Amino acid sequence: MTRVEAGSSGMEIVLSRCRLRPFRDGDQASIARYANNRRVWLNLRDGFPHPYTRADADAWVRRVAGQDPPTQCGIEVEGDVVGGIGLTPQEDVHRRSAEIGYWLGEPFWGRGIMSEAVPAFTEYAFATFDVCRLYATVFEWNPASARILEKAGYVLEARMRKSVIKDGQTIDQLLFAYVRE
Repeated sequence: MTRVEAGSSGMEIVLSRCRLRPFRDGDQASIARYANNRRVWLNLRDGFPHPYTRADADAWVRRVAGQDPPTQCGIEVEGDVVGGIGLTPQEDVHRRSAEIGYWLGEPFWGRGIMSEAVPAFTEYAFATFDVCRLYATVFEWNPASARILEKAGYVLEARMRKSVIKDGQTIDQLLFAYVRE
């Protein structure tokens, strides 16, 4: 079930397994708790720190809280933010494209949360921002994330061979896109 609400913090998307909503002050402890995980970090760019500290969570919330409209949303389960999903609008000749990215705390993997969150956030992005193309990249060792994107309607456009260095390894990256005509 998807329901968009105007909650106390602005936009909220209520799903059967989670709620997508803007990050806000008070989220820092749960962000730090679930983000401070090597297995989460292994699937994200190096800009997502490891270890992930309370100071990192404080800086993140300061950076994104109050966006209107929000480009970054917390994934809330049972009152705690256990992950995040967001988009980065592109610029110049790519200004009708945006990159999406997401993460989820390991205790919540395999529960169908991202399979709900990604399509809901995709719809939100198309409805809210002047974009016709959303894309996401996935490291080759993360087939679960690739499957989430495929189920949400994203199409594999490319395998970028040896394009990423993560944890001392040079690996392939998969590029998925969802295009609205």
